[in-house]
Amino acid sequence: MNEVSKIPSALLILLWVYTGMDKLIRWEDSRKAFHNQTFPEELAEILTYAVPIIELLIAGLLLFTISRWWGYLSSILLLTVFTTYVGLIWVGAFPRVPCNCAGIINSMGWAEHFITNSMFIVVAIIGLHQTPLKKPKA
Repeated sequence: MNEVSKIPSALLILLWVYTGMDKLIRWEDSRKAFHNQTFPEELAEILTYAVPIIELLIAGLLLFTISRWWGYLSSILLLTVFTTYVGLIWVGAFPRVPCNCAGIINSMGWAEHFITNSMFIVVAIIGLHQTPLKKPKA
């Protein structure tokens, strides 16, 4: 693997570690933000725990050659879910606008958030295309 092909995984690892750790470090703020979203309270409570764990697990998948393909695929899927949700908020599909995300992303508007997520989807797609699926040896 040459140095350039490591860039997508490095960028995504930084994204997932930053967002996952931010949610854990600022637990109460993160929990309040999830509960202020447009989905049911029960789902918000589950996502409070699940999202940072999933983000950190994806970062872990991206660390190792054997699991990197799955890390890229997981990144594409999770970023697509996030981007779709942000896009729906941006176009006014919900009766109210929930609070924005935490950390650096908090300073972004919905359009900037949508564009940033979309760029990370492209990064993950590039990484996926550069990375062959590793099959276990029989």
